[in-house]
Amino acid sequence: MHIEPGLVSEAKIALSYATAAAAGGVALYHIATATRQSGLASVAARAAIATLGVLVFFEVMPHFAVGVSEVHFILGSTLFLILGAGPAAIGLAMGLLIQGLFFAPFDLPQYGMNLTTLLVPLFALHELAKRVIAPGTAYVDLRYSQVLALSAVYQGGVVAWVAFWAIYGAGFGAANLAAIGSFGVAYMAVVLIEPLADLAVLAGAKALKGKGSPLVTPRLYA
Repeated sequence: MHIEPGLVSEAKIALSYATAAAAGGVALYHIATATRQSGLASVAARAAIATLGVLVFFEVMPHFAVGVSEVHFILGSTLFLILGAGPAAIGLAMGLLIQGLFFAPFDLPQYGMNLTTLLVPLFALHELAKRVIAPGTAYVDLRYSQVLALSAVYQGGVVAWVAFWAIYGAGFGAANLAAIGSFGVAYMAVVLIEPLADLAVLAGAKALKGKGSPLVTPRLYA
């Protein structure tokens, strides 16, 4: 996952530090909430699972350059539904950082932009979940329409942030807008796949009939 190097100049890149810091502050809130609910050991274990998952999403699963960025199967809603917002945020941040340090060092200057692009849609997903999922409903009992809404919000948020950074860095030129459009169209294909992946994972979790495992969010079964 990356914003193309050079798309946002060094003179403008300071904004990404501010947005990443704000996203990091919200992440800390969700991490603290999860720690109060489940304990530090559970959060740490789920964060490690999320980090490994993100690395697999970025480096192993199919990904390809389109327009101003790359199309990845990030499966942000899957991470949220299984692990919770706090651990998912850690996983996205750490997975992105490890990718930059060891696999794609050219992405490190864009870390703030990429972090913002991945985390802010996660928090929007969390807020939507509170509205489309009735209190007391276990995530393993979600319907396709609910999972589709969550996935669309996350993936749509990623596309919106990529578009913002591209326009912020390169303006409203026809070529730039065309590149943004091609990326957006390609990325929306993920929305067709992610809800099915979510439902498959949730069905597997339901079949296991787990109760109170420290390796998943309490809301998965509660």
